[in-house]
Amino acid sequence: MGMTPWVTRLLIANVLVFFLTQSSQGLASLLAFYPSIQGLVLRPWGIVTYMFVHAGMGHIFFNMLGLFFFGPRLEARLGAKNFLLLWFLSGLGGGLLTFAFGDGIPIVGASGALFGVFLGFAMFWPTERIYIWGIIPIQARVLVAVMTGLSLFGGFGGASDGIAHFGHLGGFVAGFAFLKWIETRSPARQFKKRMYGHISTGPAKDPDNLRRWQQVNRETLHEINRAEYDRLMATIAGSGIGSLSLEDRAFLDRCCV
Repeated sequence: MGMTPWVTRLLIANVLVFFLTQSSQGLASLLAFYPSIQGLVLRPWGIVTYMFVHAGMGHIFFNMLGLFFFGPRLEARLGAKNFLLLWFLSGLGGGLLTFAFGDGIPIVGASGALFGVFLGFAMFWPTERIYIWGIIPIQARVLVAVMTGLSLFGGFGGASDGIAHFGHLGGFVAGFAFLKWIETRSPARQFKKRMYGHISTGPAKDPDNLRRWQQVNRETLHEINRAEYDRLMATIAGSGIGSLSLEDRAFLDRCCV
């Protein structure tokens, strides 16, 4: 799948800030988040700017690698505005949970925001296989469950490994709350009812639906939509048409227009 606008901008912003902090002594400390009352008062910007600061090459490489692989598909699904809100709210959640339960040590990194993206990906594509180190396959929902468990153990177990475990947990919590709000509380819920209420489901209609979807000229679709179309058709081939959600069916219907 090709890159999406906000994933591209976030990648560029993080890389630029990384090189600035490497070349300017003291800038990283200025932009870090100090999870204390004093830190919030004296450096209130830190709870936002800390998301763009990284402690080293390995730190930024793996965070940006995660954004590169998981971000574009999620941005295409959520839309630019909601994706950006998910990113920043997850990062803010990571900072606030560190403030509430952390040990006061300054934190940096996009991990809290990225964990919100991981969660969003797993919520939309729970059985998608992720390959750890490019070798070990694991379902997205299982990976998120393992990551949550490790963060819980590291945070409340008092691990002194230099990792902001509460930042990760805060990213999960804030990301989950925002995604559920989109689903159940926002005006988008009524839009969703209007959008999906007409969709034909059930065994009687499925053969007709499948024939329509198979007749789509995929070459006329945008690159991102083409990748999603191919994924859904592969899902039908592997798991049957009954495995599609209403959102999936609506997407395929839109491809027929």
